[in-house]
Amino acid sequence: MRSTLAIALLLAGCSSLAPLPAVPPEPDLPAGWAAAQDPGGMPADTQWWARFDDALLLRCLDEALRANTTVTAAEAALRQARALVGVGAANLQPRLGSSASAQRTRGSGSLFQAGLDASWELDVFGGQRAGVQALDATALASAASLADVRVSIAAEVGLRYIALRGLQARIQVAERNLATQRQTLQITDWRVQAGLLSTLELQQARASAAQTEALLPALRATAQQTVHALAVLMGQPPAALDDLLQPGAPLPVPEAGLALALPAQTLRQRPDVRVAEQQVRAASARLAQADAARYPSFNLGGSLGLQALTLGALGNGPLLASALASGAWAVWDGGAVRAQIDAQDAALVQARSAYRATVLTALQDVEDALVALAGDRARGDSLASAATAAEAAATLANQRFRSGLVDFQTVLETQRSQLATQDALTTARTDISSDHVRLFKALGGGWRPAVEAAR
Repeated sequence: MRSTLAIALLLAGCSSLAPLPAVPPEPDLPAGWAAAQDPGGMPADTQWWARFDDALLLRCLDEALRANTTVTAAEAALRQARALVGVGAANLQPRLGSSASAQRTRGSGSLFQAGLDASWELDVFGGQRAGVQALDATALASAASLADVRVSIAAEVGLRYIALRGLQARIQVAERNLATQRQTLQITDWRVQAGLLSTLELQQARASAAQTEALLPALRATAQQTVHALAVLMGQPPAALDDLLQPGAPLPVPEAGLALALPAQTLRQRPDVRVAEQQVRAASARLAQADAARYPSFNLGGSLGLQALTLGALGNGPLLASALASGAWAVWDGGAVRAQIDAQDAALVQARSAYRATVLTALQDVEDALVALAGDRARGDSLASAATAAEAAATLANQRFRSGLVDFQTVLETQRSQLATQDALTTARTDISSDHVRLFKALGGGWRPAVEAAR
């Protein structure tokens, strides 16, 4: 028994596991962002939504991050992955069991037995530990996946909320213009009755007012659907937020002065990059586990028990002990182990390719978001000037029309221009706020990297 134990300890002491291959380096990273206009060097905000200073937006985000069904499912997946790490780690330890029996046979009386059984599969070539490392990397990937889900849900809530406020602002623009057009229609009707204008101008005024009025049902329906989408994102029935969100509120506008994280910092911040990184490590560990299957396996077992003819005498019965060391090595498996190694090697190549693709996509997301933000800012500045001029022109045309100084066609044209430019300006401002949300998401904002390390 002592020699068996010595051999087992020697084999266990000789076992070693080579370190996992490092994550492949990222593609050549630029020193800064091509489309950035703001100074860089700072990480994205952990809670970017606080920059919008909108209490209701904060409430919606907090509720969504707590009750969204995708978030709760990702949390459960993380708990499952961590539990599996515990299962794998437990398999590295010796197993100890107990047994007891009572047997009665005709002619020979009774026989009582009680004992302990132990077994241990020695991880001489590191296959089991590689399996635990794969499970551990998978758990870290699950933690990063949970963070990625939170980032995505936060961004989706922010975009839906901003879209809702933008739609409500467009509704207000249409209602104000409709009120002005109805006043013009009333004045036109009076002048037709007085013989100062023809029926043509009256029908044109009616058509213009009706066209503006026709915009409202579609805008209101889209706003209602957006409220429903927000409610579902928050884990509630679609109509649960009607009273809370239907009253109009100002469009959330972020604070100015965003400092962008540098490309390398962004890659460290983005949870999807962390997921891909841990998946490479898990694939590396599975390859090591498959390679270890080429070598023999060793088991150490033993038992310690008591035996007596009566239950009362069991404690004074003879002590029975046994020990067994065994080994097994597949001489011929038809190439199954080699095929498994090839399969895991191919899986590792796939994981590395996916990691590189994720890194490139992350860089593209930021550049695209910066380009969109710059373009929408420029568009918003031009539309702001156009809207101011169009409003002034419409006001002057209405005043002069009432005084009989301009014809109806001038009024009609200026009113249409005012509605179009004000609606476009509202849409542009909505797009600018949405661009900020997309940029925050692209920069990896909305989570703390330390979250994935919490065990």
